[in-house]
Amino acid sequence: MSGGRARMNEASEGRSLTFAEAIIPIACLILLVGASYYLFGDAGANGPNQVGLVIATMIAVFIAWRRGFALDELHKAATESVNSGLGAIFILFAVGALIGTWAQSGTIVAMVYYGLKILSPNYFYMTATLICAIVSASVGSSWTTVGTIGVGLMGISQNMDMNPAITAAAVISGAYFGDTTSPLSDSANLAAGTTGADLYDHLRETALSSAIALVIAIGIFWLFGKPGTFDASYKLVAIEEAFHISPVMFVPLVIVIGLAILKLPPFTTIFIGALAGGVLAVFVAPDRVVAFAGADGLPRWLVLLKGVWLALAGGYTSTTGFAPVDQLASRGGMASMLNTIWLIITALAFGGVVEKAGVIEKIITPIINAAKSAGALVASLVGAVITTNIVTADQYMAVVLPARMFKDAFAKRGFVPVVLSRSVGATATPTSALVPWNSCGAYMAATLGVATFSYAPYSIFNLVSPLLVFAMACVNVRMPRKQ
Repeated sequence: MSGGRARMNEASEGRSLTFAEAIIPIACLILLVGASYYLFGDAGANGPNQVGLVIATMIAVFIAWRRGFALDELHKAATESVNSGLGAIFILFAVGALIGTWAQSGTIVAMVYYGLKILSPNYFYMTATLICAIVSASVGSSWTTVGTIGVGLMGISQNMDMNPAITAAAVISGAYFGDTTSPLSDSANLAAGTTGADLYDHLRETALSSAIALVIAIGIFWLFGKPGTFDASYKLVAIEEAFHISPVMFVPLVIVIGLAILKLPPFTTIFIGALAGGVLAVFVAPDRVVAFAGADGLPRWLVLLKGVWLALAGGYTSTTGFAPVDQLASRGGMASMLNTIWLIITALAFGGVVEKAGVIEKIITPIINAAKSAGALVASLVGAVITTNIVTADQYMAVVLPARMFKDAFAKRGFVPVVLSRSVGATATPTSALVPWNSCGAYMAATLGVATFSYAPYSIFNLVSPLLVFAMACVNVRMPRKQ
């Protein structure tokens, strides 16, 4: 028996990557994506980034194969990783469909119309952050918040001539506040469950650091406000002439928020919202639906069905003749998400291979062993979480893997589980939106129409949240130990 265990250990050692080998795939990924951005700019997400990820995956496969991993098991790891992202892919399809029918029905235009009447450029960014924070805290989902309220706020921003990158960052900052602090958030529940912390203890501790990060974000976005007056009267008149604006336009939004509060699955919630937008379009603007479908001799009810179907699949194209309104209302469709889905698939395949090869463990283990103080330990955890977000392209992996690897280290230092759960939750969830090929970063860019590299520098909440966790550890604030 002892001889068998020895042979197993030798075999395991033979398959273990060296530290240098573990670094190579990650370095290649960063180099290739950086080169893609340099050569193609924001258009890199339309293909070049995906090519870079495939090449980095092949490099990782070659290194793992040289170390004794069978090609079949690496293929299986990549496939299983992609399968884990199917939920996110279907949500992307649903969001594309929702944007298409909401553009067709006038829901997005109505959000912009009332926003132009109520909001001011002086405090727009700050207000956008606060609105999204309230909604996300209610529904527990950054994706739902960004895909509904966020799209409307981007339209308002466009018509106020605000900076789209700062607007996207304000929306994302508010959306991720709820995703870290709401009891309805799946990532918050995962952070508590993985670390063995009580959910409400976790939410209470995370809410403290997240609230401070939100206040900082709101203050900075207030400083970013655009001084001066803004006259939107001509745009309001053009919208009124092209669309019959009324509170009825918000019915699909109310349905989505209600279903999210009832905790229906995100895909179901968002796709029902998309269908509601199509039904609303048929009732409030049937002529617009018919014109979009094209008159081809079909019965009127079939033409209406065709028009909504086209908006779900390929998005809606507005033809009012007023360029700002047409630009605002021409968007969406499942097809609009295909480049993003391509990016997520290639990123998840890369993440599956490097996880199977033990790349993350090989890099992180020496860092854990070297961390002597509480500040160093939390700093190591924050770095490990961000690295996992970059390498595996999935926020849930960034919660589970580092939490599992650091659990013993935190326990040996005497910390209660909530210290680990708060550190993981306040880092993994917000920073996932800052990685262009992470499923979250790709989703935000596709939904809001702003490249991740463009909005990331302004995403105050997402940047400050992990820094606050580290600062609290350094000054020994809210770092309870077992009695």
